[in-house]
Amino acid sequence: MSNAYKLLLFLAAGLTLCAETVQFRQRCLEDLVADVPAILKTLNPQTGRFGTGIWIVTDQNLMFPLAAAWSYQDAKNPYYHSEQLLTAIMSAGDALIGDQDAIGKWEFRKKDGSTWGQIYMPWTYSRWIRAFQFIRDAMPADRRARWEKALLLGYTGIAKEINTDRIQNIPAHHAMGLYFAGQVFDKPEWKQEAANYLHKVVAAQHPDGYWSENKGPVVSYGFVYVDAVGTYYGVSHDRAVLPALGKSGTFHYYFTYPDGSNVETVDERNPYHAGVAMPNVGFAFTPEGRSYLARQWRLHKGRIPADTAASLLMWGEEGEAAATDVTKSDFDYQLPSGEAAIHRRGPWFLVLSAMTAPVPNSRWIQDRQNFVSIFHERAGLILGGGNTKLQPAWSNFTVGDTTKFFHRPGDENPKFQPPAGLFHVPASARLMKDGFGVELDYGTHHGRILLNVKDADHLEMKLTGDAEMTGHVTLLPHLKEPLVRSSGERSELSEEPVQWTVSTPGASIAHGGVKILLPAPATVRWPLLPHDPYKKDGSATPDEGRIVIDAPVTPSAAFTLEVHTERK
Repeated sequence: MSNAYKLLLFLAAGLTLCAETVQFRQRCLEDLVADVPAILKTLNPQTGRFGTGIWIVTDQNLMFPLAAAWSYQDAKNPYYHSEQLLTAIMSAGDALIGDQDAIGKWEFRKKDGSTWGQIYMPWTYSRWIRAFQFIRDAMPADRRARWEKALLLGYTGIAKEINTDRIQNIPAHHAMGLYFAGQVFDKPEWKQEAANYLHKVVAAQHPDGYWSENKGPVVSYGFVYVDAVGTYYGVSHDRAVLPALGKSGTFHYYFTYPDGSNVETVDERNPYHAGVAMPNVGFAFTPEGRSYLARQWRLHKGRIPADTAASLLMWGEEGEAAATDVTKSDFDYQLPSGEAAIHRRGPWFLVLSAMTAPVPNSRWIQDRQNFVSIFHERAGLILGGGNTKLQPAWSNFTVGDTTKFFHRPGDENPKFQPPAGLFHVPASARLMKDGFGVELDYGTHHGRILLNVKDADHLEMKLTGDAEMTGHVTLLPHLKEPLVRSSGERSELSEEPVQWTVSTPGASIAHGGVKILLPAPATVRWPLLPHDPYKKDGSATPDEGRIVIDAPVTPSAAFTLEVHTERK
């Protein structure tokens, strides 16, 4: 690639050439060493099991950072070839052997007591094989033979399961682990199978820099793909996968809020979760990835997680970032496809999505129903929060009777298709050219959302539609802070429902340091709960819910957001 072409790529992505050198090895070593005592405290020496409460096989993932600490030679690492660590790692693997079934699978248990059948748990198998690669030469012969038999059993089954054209995050991670297994057991056919599948993963990446399991990004699961492809690169140095890692670095660089949390607006699988998203080793191999990695670590105040630190120590590459952090100042960014955009003005960080898809029957793929997110540096994410299922109140617009479509408590196999006559997901959408907004089509009905930053503390959101449409605005809850009406009435956010009706102009609500001037008429409701796909019965708790404002949108419904100087 010529230098001139590189320059064009950087400018097209909105990045500058004022690069910094990203170094992480020393910090990773210090943080990993500091975490070892706490990890060892969670180990039951009698059973070899890590963790507390209900034991699940992923509790044993901690063997990997211990094995990395055991194998990493450095004057500042007191755990290099530690007998204590070696004993702990071996007991952890023995516990996994004791829980395997006849073909090497484990029962997929969760901490809530639910079970999801037998599985070759990818996150555990990949860490087990990597730990074995580090310590096998130091293991007693009988123990080493027992581990070899168990790991060969598992990876023989895994090799059969990833022989598929279906691109998903679990087989991608399995392929990365299979490559290590091919190294460990001198099976070049496994290495080739792993490489073939990961090349398919790279080919399946969207040109915008993400991976999809239906339509649009799975933002948080994108980290799984980057980790799988990146760790594979770290051990194979297969340069064919580097462009995909670079594109992912650019995508995550922009689709991250100023506080380091993932942008959920475009995510087809997960709603908003607060907290700095931690980059994995896959971001350490390209300048674009290192730009994202460096910014996230500046925001992260604690230690780098032991698992991440271990991977970066063993395979990560220090080097130049692509740019200084342009997201600190005003900027506009649009995906190359034109399906999503970001507008940064002062403390405001606004996101629009124009990604649509028919309602999927899978519990894991959410309905594309919420297309706007509004973030402010002092208040955090105010409005938006992402998508769910069986909850039309989370949609920006609905047409029809929403009371006929809801989650029934205890239903483990619900029907996710809405009843006839109800539209809560648009068939198509497009970003507006005459302002920062999005247009949405619901059958013969058309809605429009426009955002306008007035100043550092004020923003107007306007919803427009026809007479049969209802607009819905979803507010993120702060459970320790009350919801307050302009009349002075206060309600705590608990399981108790709240429903306020606004009939006259000038009314407002305040919550989480933000006052919202409401249109009239409007209704304020709490809690509007999602369907939680990670629970068999789909049940959700108030902390997962939303405060929803309903309003007619003919001729329009205008909401003015005012951010207080201080949260109260």
